[in-house]
Amino acid sequence: MSSATISIEPISSRQALRMARRAEINRFVSRFRRNRLGMAGLAILVLLVLCAILAPLLATHDPYLPDLGKRLSAPGAEFWLGADELGRDIYTRILYGSRLTLMIVLQVVVTAAPVGLVVGAISGTYGGIVDKIFMRVTDVFLAVPKLLLALAFVAALGPGIFNAVLAITLTAWPPYARMARAEALVVRNADYVNAARLAGASQAYLIVRHIMPMCLSSVIVRMTLDMAGVILIAAGLGFIGLGAQPPLPEWGAMISTGRKFIFDQWWVATMPGIAIFLVCLGFNLLGDAMRDLLDPHLRQRG
Repeated sequence: MSSATISIEPISSRQALRMARRAEINRFVSRFRRNRLGMAGLAILVLLVLCAILAPLLATHDPYLPDLGKRLSAPGAEFWLGADELGRDIYTRILYGSRLTLMIVLQVVVTAAPVGLVVGAISGTYGGIVDKIFMRVTDVFLAVPKLLLALAFVAALGPGIFNAVLAITLTAWPPYARMARAEALVVRNADYVNAARLAGASQAYLIVRHIMPMCLSSVIVRMTLDMAGVILIAAGLGFIGLGAQPPLPEWGAMISTGRKFIFDQWWVATMPGIAIFLVCLGFNLLGDAMRDLLDPHLRQRG
């Protein structure tokens, strides 16, 4: 009588870690799919990305070429959303304007959030004089409303899309720094951080490998919720002529030129306004869903 032997290959720690991460991602995706408002927000943002990428294919007219003979044409078969004061197709200009909106959002995300994360993590981990200096600088930026501070920066730097993005970035990083500092104050005394510190790990190593990763979930939630405000500030700068300059199809500038015709040719200002509303709604819905899924306190209550 022979007995069959079963050989079990040991699983390495890296493989176990990858499996645990994959399982966590699958659980997150499953929970996100059950959030209908979050899925609606994601659908709006996917539509924004597709419009930006496929604008040359979806456009029906040239976004910059005027046709004065058809100026202020009502929505119809030729101009689906109407024509502006120079006879340009509003639908086409909204499509190309989505590229500017997406570019502004991405540039602010890749600059403001990392800067705030690094400043907050360093401030909360080191404490002492470093914390006081960083937080007092942060308080100066937080003491002035974002739009007024952005207006001051753009007025000093000059109008233009690049200066508008720079001004928005300079006003957007302080909330991330405050949030990262609060997370760092809690995490810096955790058992695993103290163990790494006793093993000889430097402060820089602790910040990069232990403190900042624990702040990422809060930063991601804040980013998605802040993007609607970023779009509104960019549109506000364009509305008063300090953002994107003509003939760029920026939504705020389109509303500014269309406000003169709001009572008779309402579509000139209304259509880009609806575009801003939908995109901001998408970011807010997605941000609420991410907060519900990533906030550990809300997850425990759920």
